[in-house]
Amino acid sequence: MRLLVIGGTRFVGRHLVEAALAAGAEVTLFHRGSGGCTLFPEVRHVHGDRDGGLSALGDGSWDAVVDTCGYVPRLVRASAEFLAGRAGHYTFISTISVYSPFTPGLDEISPVAALDDPTTEEVTGETYGGLKVLCEQAAEAAMPGRVLQVRPGIIVGPHDPTDRFTYWVRRIPMGGRVLVPSPPDRPIQFVHAADLGAWVVRMALAGKTGVYNATGPDTPHTMEALVRTCRDVGGGNAEFVWVDEPFLVREGVGFWRELPLCIEAADRGVFMARVGKALDDGLELRPMVQTVRETLAWDAKREPGTQLAAGLKADREAELLERWTAGESGG
Repeated sequence: MRLLVIGGTRFVGRHLVEAALAAGAEVTLFHRGSGGCTLFPEVRHVHGDRDGGLSALGDGSWDAVVDTCGYVPRLVRASAEFLAGRAGHYTFISTISVYSPFTPGLDEISPVAALDDPTTEEVTGETYGGLKVLCEQAAEAAMPGRVLQVRPGIIVGPHDPTDRFTYWVRRIPMGGRVLVPSPPDRPIQFVHAADLGAWVVRMALAGKTGVYNATGPDTPHTMEALVRTCRDVGGGNAEFVWVDEPFLVREGVGFWRELPLCIEAADRGVFMARVGKALDDGLELRPMVQTVRETLAWDAKREPGTQLAAGLKADREAELLERWTAGESGG
């Protein structure tokens, strides 16, 4: 199989390329080459910016393409149109955030977001889901009947630049009082990047098309299960302090960034998606304990003093815990 990966040198793309090589694929990577990438010296690297087109690829052809980094419909459309006569299959990595509203039980035919201004190319928290919807539509319009639309939830594991999962994996073994948003049964879904990458490669090899939610498990994890697993794997004497959501909102705590993997109640359905279709088509999800163990081991190998990109700072957490405790005691 000849596989073209647009992106492929960071996080999801990195895991995907590893899976493709393990499957015996002949891989071409199209990326900007601006990060001094030394990964995958055995594959063909083509440097270019998709905003200027994919002409650097020349007249090459591929059995399948995986687009890991499409955010703007204009660029996805141009890429898919350029490749329509050169590739048999196109996988677009979209997002679970395409849905609107985030009601529990989201499946592949649930309503999706629509932008007030469909011409915008500014990617923000408000436009991200709607832009991805338009990207999906652009790919399908360029290669009708030949597109696989993958809608992952939160992607976790080694090499994750967001640190949304890594925050909990690192913080809990540090011990002491750990602020955790209640309720303990708060739902959480995620997919390990390696599981996602391996499944996408298998789906592309099989020529599968259509829309798939790619997260899990089908019955969500809970926040309590996550933090307890982090303590079991990482050790330490962490004491979990379950703090009410109204208090956190009053204190201006940033759900998602300061409290990664935590979403306010109104949007919690994004972590309650149906994933039976993907599971029936071979998506395999490793146990949470394995994901925590692998992420912890990777984090330990990073440069000493590496600051996390997400999560509460130590002084902020201590201040919030003090306020919460004082409020509980009537102080």
